Amino acid sequence: MANPKRKTSKTRRDKRRTHYKATEPTLGICPTTKTPHLYHRAYLVDNDLYYRGQLLVEGFKKAGKNA
Repeated sequence: MANPKRKTSKTRRDKRRTHYKATEPTLGICPTTKTPHLYHRAYLVDNDLYYRGQLLVEGFKKAGKNA
């Protein structure tokens, strides 16, 4: 396997990494409840679970020990 002949300097390494930037997630607005949510994710509004503007589960509770 090929190995570098010289150590890559910190400046050169950091110049390469300048193109990687964090981006904000795109939010959608629910047509039913008018609340912002992540696309392709179910979301809670007043303990009701919605997905794509449709009510999936009424009175939803999260599972797990922190519920």
